[in-house]
Amino acid sequence: MKTYIPKTNEVEKKWYLVDAKGKILGRLASKVAQILLGKGKPKFTPHLDQGDYVVVINCDKVVLSGKKADKKTYYHYTGYPGGLKKEVFSKKIKENPKEVFTIAVKGMLPHNRLGRKILSKLFVYQDDKHPHQAQKPEVVKL
Repeated sequence: MKTYIPKTNEVEKKWYLVDAKGKILGRLASKVAQILLGKGKPKFTPHLDQGDYVVVINCDKVVLSGKKADKKTYYHYTGYPGGLKKEVFSKKIKENPKEVFTIAVKGMLPHNRLGRKILSKLFVYQDDKHPHQAQKPEVVKL
């Protein structure tokens, strides 16, 4: 017997809509990452992109548990000596909430070319309006 490997063009890709209002950031990001990877599908293959598209709305209303809102820090190094930049979650969520959610999901995907390709199927929006009505996204309760 040979192992069946599904082709990428054989897989049916769906669109899902996730409302992040009042949800905990890490728990929601892990569920979204599983949908993007296609882990819930019976023909899941880790080295192929077989996941679905995800549209996340209200990403600015995501919360953290405990005192993490004041303590969680995002780091960025510019490449220059002394170029370490720090930003606290409470400040970053006000300035760029899309990036906060994208960083959380990106950390839960493979760190290679496939992970970057999978991340391109994530669409994050600050309010509840999005331009993907034509794809008829299915609402997911997480």
